[in-house]
Amino acid sequence: MSEREFDVVVIGMGPGAEYVASELARAGVSVAAVEDRLVGGECPYWGCVPSKMMIRAADLLAEGRRIPGMAGSSVISPDWAPVARRIRDEATDNWNDTVAADRFTSLGGTLQRGRGVITAPGEVRVGEHVLRAGRGIVIGTGSAPAIPPIDGLAGTPYWTNHEAVEADQVPRSLVVLGGGAVGAELAQVFARFGSSVTVIEARRQLLPAEEPESGQVLAEVFRAEGIVVLTGVSAASVRHDGQEFTVTLADGTSARGARLLVATGRRSDLAALGVGAIGLDEGAHFLETDADMVVAPGVWALGDVVGHGAFTHMSMYEAGIIVGQLLNRPHHRAEYHAVPRVTFTDPEIGAVGLTEAQARDRLGVAVRTGNAQLADSARGWIHKAGNRGFIKLVADAERGVLVGATSAGPAGGEVLSMLTLAVHAPVPVPRLREMIYAYPTFHRAVEDALRQLG
Repeated sequence: MSEREFDVVVIGMGPGAEYVASELARAGVSVAAVEDRLVGGECPYWGCVPSKMMIRAADLLAEGRRIPGMAGSSVISPDWAPVARRIRDEATDNWNDTVAADRFTSLGGTLQRGRGVITAPGEVRVGEHVLRAGRGIVIGTGSAPAIPPIDGLAGTPYWTNHEAVEADQVPRSLVVLGGGAVGAELAQVFARFGSSVTVIEARRQLLPAEEPESGQVLAEVFRAEGIVVLTGVSAASVRHDGQEFTVTLADGTSARGARLLVATGRRSDLAALGVGAIGLDEGAHFLETDADMVVAPGVWALGDVVGHGAFTHMSMYEAGIIVGQLLNRPHHRAEYHAVPRVTFTDPEIGAVGLTEAQARDRLGVAVRTGNAQLADSARGWIHKAGNRGFIKLVADAERGVLVGATSAGPAGGEVLSMLTLAVHAPVPVPRLREMIYAYPTFHRAVEDALRQLG
């Protein structure tokens, strides 16, 4: 058993934790980083970056198919090969993290490969190695796909997002379990490249964490593109005969596909992390932090494990708070009333803050909403094909500010930026009405939605 002393030990090297470890090393702090998978985490290898490459390619196909009637004629022939090649190139030669690892160690940091387990305050064990942290421990272990206990699923060659991103060819047919962001994005990608796709969501709508209007518009678009959408029904069993998956649903019907993608959420394994050694509940879903990201004396946490959104931008936001404390730099404290999120389907579904239902649960009747359809706007009319979308605003009527908003449309995630600012600031609704909205833009529909607030 070897022992080494460091100022800080960082467990996990996803985007936020990698930033913390790198900034500490750059500042001359003695820091060890522990990673049992790839330095950089999910985002650059199987998450946001490669999936958006797939989405960009699929969107190009869709735009090409919209040419007839607007700009001439087109013959679209999908080819997955350049997509797969580009992903492998971005993932640095078939999911190799040497570049990222060397980038960290070149700053003076120590990289310890393996699973880190907290065994006592200020102590992390990695196999036969004990790393002692004089100043503190930072937890950024991320999450992994949550696989539901469906009869027959275990042992079958199902996909998670990893296998979907690594695919070197498009399956002839695909069943997707889960209609959240990951399932919806990948379903549309493979459908646009020629796969026959069925999406199964146990709850009543696609994107169940978002506004009902979001799930509705996405379901309409999916069905128009030939994707079978089954909501409000769960999978009862799975069978694989060596060639094809059969998913039997709770209502007795079934769906078949050459591949099965399980996209039913993600989870963090706190028990495996050993947080009980520092007095925390290993059975909890997430680590509870204060506004400085502290979970216990001398222990900070960030990213998926703290439960404020499994997004790279959340881990980076939280990383800045932790770095500020450890390096005695000015820093803000965590606020979660204006968390932005984007589902990169076509249309993009951007949202920030509370949904209408969440706001009514918290505020009661003091909630007003405003809605505007993009197709009714000048830019939507000009855009024509692919112009599906809407703006929905949720306001606290007593305070006169927005507490939530959804921007769905061709540039939903980009239009969301102004709404995120409005919720975060918070900007009074009368002040938003006084703004000048450029014409003709998609964001001008915000002005129309503001009129509906009353």
